[in-house]
Amino acid sequence: MPMVVVVTRNVEARYRGFLGSAMLELAPGVYAQPRMNAGVRQRIWEVLAQWYGHLRQGSIVMTWADSLANGGLGLATLGEPPKDIVAHDGILLVRRALPAIEKKPSD
Repeated sequence: MPMVVVVTRNVEARYRGFLGSAMLELAPGVYAQPRMNAGVRQRIWEVLAQWYGHLRQGSIVMTWADSLANGGLGLATLGEPPKDIVAHDGILLVRRALPAIEKKPSD
């Protein structure tokens, strides 16, 4: 059960109440849970994503230890440009994800 950290910025109070019920609020808008299983993490993200889909305000970043992800760190964002974690010369860097290129069917 890896540690999960959520950072919110310019979101409605409902996020603070919801996240505060499942995680520790270390600073305004910064939440952490040292032992959260993947199922709980995914359910929390589903609620955040659903609310964000309706409200479209602010931004939310969630990160957690993920041995399958690049650099061992999982990352999910709402309201920010998508980001990727990349390893370069033994250090981890965050870069804005490249937009997906829409492929059109061949004629």
